Amino acid sequence: MSTSDQDQATDAPIPVPEAEPEVEPGAVAETDPGAADETGDRKLTPRQARRLRMVLSAVGMAAMAVVLALRIASRSSVLVVGVYGLALILCGIVIELSRNGRTRLGSWLLAFGLVAAIGSDWLLIP
Repeated sequence: MSTSDQDQATDAPIPVPEAEPEVEPGAVAETDPGAADETGDRKLTPRQARRLRMVLSAVGMAAMAVVLALRIASRSSVLVVGVYGLALILCGIVIELSRNGRTRLGSWLLAFGLVAAIGSDWLLIP
């Protein structure tokens, strides 16, 4: 091979294999035939469910604290402090249960506890 033949051979482009596009974890590729099925059937991961319960409990705790402050300002009663104090404790227990992975138990406890606190406020406190 002459020098000019070698120059022409090295100037030829070297084929580069195409890299597949990067897909973020948890994302569905556009070419996936089951992509349409998965978008309608989205569920929370256990970590997301725990964090959601913790956030809901913290919001409930803040709401109960505001209502407690308003109720104490309007009528000072041990019953008001007891009902809303128990609701605050309940929200703290649900946060701790969610941190330990007991999200379903925490969800039921939070729902029934807050309904019971609001119901007892409506029924018991004059």
